[in-house]
Order: sequence, then structure tokens, then C-alpha cells
Amino acid sequence: MPLITISMFPGRTAEQKAEMARAITKSAVEILKAEPRHVIVVFDEKPKEHWYLAGESL
Repeated sequence: MPLITISMFPGRTAEQKAEMARAITKSAVEILKAEPRHVIVVFDEKPKEHWYLAGESL
């Protein structure tokens, strides 16, 4: 059962997330040969001030 977590900044609409989840599920079905009902997509939204790259705030 693939569990796919997407980390991103907040601000996307529910429809954007649903479209992304459908696209990821489709890819998981094609590439991993998983059943669609077994693919879980989780959006982990963290504010931009919680993100750092090379020790610097984004």
C-alpha cells in the first residue's frame, strides 16, 4: 500500500490538491502496479517560515 506524502507551503485550493492526488494515484497505479484503492496521498502543509535550505530560511 503506497503512502505518498507531499510537503508544501499552504495556499493550494482543495481542487488543486484533489487534482494532484489523482495524478499521483494514476502514476502509482501505472508504475508500482498498485490498486487505486490502496494508494494514500497525504498533504503536509507547513508555513514557509518553517522551511530552511542550506541553513538559510526560505
